[in-house]
Amino acid sequence: MGIRYSCGVLTVSDKGARGERTDTSGPAICDMLATAGFELAVTGMVPDQQEGIAAVLLEWADRRVVDLIVTTGGTGVAPSDVTPEATRPLLDREVPGISEAMRQASLAITARAMLSRGVAGIRGKTLIINLPGSERAARENLATVLAVLPHAIAKIKGDPGDCGRS
Repeated sequence: MGIRYSCGVLTVSDKGARGERTDTSGPAICDMLATAGFELAVTGMVPDQQEGIAAVLLEWADRRVVDLIVTTGGTGVAPSDVTPEATRPLLDREVPGISEAMRQASLAITARAMLSRGVAGIRGKTLIINLPGSERAARENLATVLAVLPHAIAKIKGDPGDCGRS
């Protein structure tokens, strides 16, 4: 990766925010992104509350203007899982292929992947991706899409180059 894109990793967890659980998915995602050449600009943790999640996403996308925001947690079907609901209204455009690819790859591992409701999309010049909260699922999902992220971000920022391979 020639250009180092900036990223933020937001963990969404009631227990983590209360100090009742150690976050392992956030640090694992940070490590994967750093290894892939991303520059970690910011990390954070919030409870499973739509307003708090949305506030951080807006801050990071609109004020800090990081290139990539990855959330972990709150994408399942429990009543408290509201990360997609916090994310979707903020997006200018969804990128459903990212979420579809992650779910498809996860379904090869576990049938429970069909319960994942994470979304992905663009706000301004920032790509936002929701990952599951478990470290294993977060790693597996991010690994599925990691190679395409630099190209996606370049295109979001206006790269006029062709997308097809010659």
